[in-house]
Amino acid sequence: MTRTQTQLEQSQHQLDEMRQQLTALQREIANSGSSTSPLSSTRTQEASSAAPVNTAEAIEDIQERQAMQASQIATHEQTKVESESKFPVKITGLLLLNTFVNTSAVDVAATPTLAIPGGGSTGASVRQTVLGFDARGPQLFGARSYADLRVDFDGNSQSDSQVAGYSGYYGTSSMILRLRTAHAFLEWDRTKAYFSLDRPIFSPDVPTSLTAVSVPPLAWSGNLWTWNPQAGVTQNLRLAGSRSLQLEAALVDVSDAPLTPSISPSMTESQASIANSAEQSRWPGVETHIALLGSGEQASSFGAGGYFAPHRSALGHSFDSWAGTLDSRLALSTHFELTASAYRGMALGGLGGGAYKDFAYRADPESGVYYIRPLDDVGGWMQLKEKFSEQIQMNQAFGLDNVFAGELRRYAVPGGSMYMNLARNRTYTSNIIYSPSAYLLFSLEYRHLTSSPVTGLPADSNVIGLGAGYKF
Repeated sequence: MTRTQTQLEQSQHQLDEMRQQLTALQREIANSGSSTSPLSSTRTQEASSAAPVNTAEAIEDIQERQAMQASQIATHEQTKVESESKFPVKITGLLLLNTFVNTSAVDVAATPTLAIPGGGSTGASVRQTVLGFDARGPQLFGARSYADLRVDFDGNSQSDSQVAGYSGYYGTSSMILRLRTAHAFLEWDRTKAYFSLDRPIFSPDVPTSLTAVSVPPLAWSGNLWTWNPQAGVTQNLRLAGSRSLQLEAALVDVSDAPLTPSISPSMTESQASIANSAEQSRWPGVETHIALLGSGEQASSFGAGGYFAPHRSALGHSFDSWAGTLDSRLALSTHFELTASAYRGMALGGLGGGAYKDFAYRADPESGVYYIRPLDDVGGWMQLKEKFSEQIQMNQAFGLDNVFAGELRRYAVPGGSMYMNLARNRTYTSNIIYSPSAYLLFSLEYRHLTSSPVTGLPADSNVIGLGAGYKF
């Protein structure tokens, strides 16, 4: 702002000098007008007429620069969001209203992921509104530093009480404001080091939806999505042509599945809340991802990932959680894009799979000893996106999460909850999103949920949702 002010003063000084020169020239012409010859008089008149024109153009140019510089000074003097470090901070967000009609009972009316037997519901919510902060920091070790944070207002939701008596992702929120994701990066030309709270690195793609935001679309139906603390490194290697190879590895602290017993017979409630089952193993989880990337928005990509984390449950049993994944994004044409992701693993409840659980368990009625069985799991999702124009797009997607019924059946609880006996969860969704401007979004979405217990009949629900959002 000081530099701009100095430039403005210099321009004002130049303008005053040119005005003085113009006044002196006009006086000289007036004094010498009577003593010049006809020829010299003509030349003097031409010079005098040309000089004011050139001077006027120069004055006009200086005035335009003054106006621009004055505008810049006014912008700098406006009240800004300021961090203690004095580096830039930007506030972003999505103010979102969604209305819903559920033809049958679901786990959470506004953000359903599971169908259960019972009557339907109708309502509206603004709790999926998202607020974000983006910040840039100093150069460090030759790298650019920046960070971001996202929160929403879906904490302490109905889902906290749906799995009563259990800890994990759904049991950690006690206030309406909820931390969603966070990132802090050091970025060089081809290398990036970071720590974050985000989805697994081996599940990089997200289905598109405006009515499923606080819980991502196809959650618990093939989309491994849960936000966990991670610290990792990404390396990009340039290949022939415009392609590149991206290598990524991270350590991760995986939360417990929603359906996880929090207290063993030998533990008090305060002891059980100290650490989750991954933390009690005293070893972090490890995840990797390798991807072949194209360049540009219409480029295709292919990736493969892996994950491993030891666990020790509150029941005193040790088990391992692992997964192998594949993902791809194919640009079929200018208007069509196909995205897919698949996984095969075990004990994936803490990542958003496994039918809400890492393992099944039962107690021996005579000895009271607990037996557990980590559950094998397979699933994935696929989405076809069609862009009619820059303002209108349509998305159709299907997702499936399936634990092995043969492993779960012997641990089924007669009369138990849908969560405990759930073996397969499927979701089909279709939506159309209209964006008349960069800041306004409208959507109509249909979802069909089918949740199948290991014994008994599956439960179905149709979900019709409307979304209206304002981005800022």
